[in-house]
Amino acid sequence: MDKALEHEINAYLITIFNEIIMIEENALQGSTFKDISIKEMHTIEAIGMDRINTTSEVAKKLAITAGTLTVSVNNLVKKGYVERIRSEKDRRVVKLGLTNKGRLLYRVHDKFHRNMVNETITGMQEKEAETLIKGLRNLHSFLDEIKNNL
Repeated sequence: MDKALEHEINAYLITIFNEIIMIEENALQGSTFKDISIKEMHTIEAIGMDRINTTSEVAKKLAITAGTLTVSVNNLVKKGYVERIRSEKDRRVVKLGLTNKGRLLYRVHDKFHRNMVNETITGMQEKEAETLIKGLRNLHSFLDEIKNNL
């Protein structure tokens, strides 16, 4: 592959990653959700809207320990975004759910991501979008392999 093309792809990946984080942080700080950090937002995203994930399942999604997640969840419960839901069948099993406030934040954040994806593929032919997803899958596999070897 052309070195100039490799350099341009690398520059875009770095810039896009940094811009997404900065935009998300600024959006949170300028909203009614200014008490939430970007890490807490990603915890809310991992919990999701379905109220079916246990603490260990959410920790796995985030690639963090259950203990680390517990600290974050405790803060999110205090702030009114997350609730713990005990299983009716087995009271030892605790699932995580979003409160109304957490669900609202989730929807706002999800809308940003949907808009970002739609803008990314605007004007693309299906073949071009398939090529993009192939590259993103390759990148994901590469990052997953590194993460798993840490």
